[in-house]
Amino acid sequence: MLIDSHCHLNYPGLREDVAGVLARARGAGVGGFLGISTKRSEWPDVIARADAEPDVWATIGIHPHEADQHPDTDAAMLVAAAAHPRVIGIGETGLDYYYDKSDRERQRTSFRAHITAARATGLPIIVHTREAEADTLELLSEAGQGALHGVIHCFTASQSFAEQALALGFYISLSGILTFKNARDLQASAVTIPDDRLLVETDAPFLAPVPMRGKTCEPAFVAHTARFLADLRGVTPEVLAATTTANFFRLFSKATPPQ
Repeated sequence: MLIDSHCHLNYPGLREDVAGVLARARGAGVGGFLGISTKRSEWPDVIARADAEPDVWATIGIHPHEADQHPDTDAAMLVAAAAHPRVIGIGETGLDYYYDKSDRERQRTSFRAHITAARATGLPIIVHTREAEADTLELLSEAGQGALHGVIHCFTASQSFAEQALALGFYISLSGILTFKNARDLQASAVTIPDDRLLVETDAPFLAPVPMRGKTCEPAFVAHTARFLADLRGVTPEVLAATTTANFFRLFSKATPPQ
C-alpha cells in the first residue's frame, strides 16, 4: 500500500470527479491520501472530504503565496481548527521567495504562527520552501532541537538543506519532479535520504511524473514516482511502499490506518 502524503483533492482538475480520482488511486494501490489546505476558505471542504472517506485525512494551513490575504491568521486560530479529529497536520506553510506572491516578512510571520501551532498541538508541520533555504532553516531551528517535527514536502532543495532538515528531525517527501530528466541533482539526493525519513507524494493536480507528464496529476500517479524511487534506491516497489507507508503513520501519528 502506498500513501499520497500531499494532494489537493479540492483543486480544479480533481474536485470535479473526486470519487473517480480516489477509485483510480485505490486501484493503483494507493491506500491513503493527505488532503492539504492552502487558505482558510478551503478548510471546511478539505475537512469534509476527510470526514467522508476513511482513507483521507486533512491538514489546515496557509500557503506562503496566501500570506498577504490572511494577515489575521494566528497560532490560536490554527490550533482551534486542528482540534478536528480528521486534521492530522499543520500546513502547508513555509517560504517561497521564487514567486514572491506575498511579502516576505508576512510569509515569515505566517510561518512562525504555524510553527507555534504545530508545537502547541504536537502535530507535524508540512513545509513548502523555494529559494528560501536559509530563512526556512532559521525559522525551523528557532523551535529548538526535537521541539518540532514535520516534512519538507515536494523536496527540490540542496543536499545541504536536506542534511540540515534531517538533523532537525524532519522527513523528506519526493514528488513527480524526481522523475524529470533534468532532476539529476534531486535524484542524487534521493538516494541519501534515510529509509525511516522518506515519504512520497503527488502534489496533485500538479507535477505529474513521467510517463504522465502533461496530464492533470492524480493521486494514482504516486505509484510511478514510487517505482522510479525504488529503482534509484535499489529496492523493490513493494519494499519502498511498505517503508514510506510506515513512515507516514509514524510521522502523522494522529492518523489511524483504514481497515
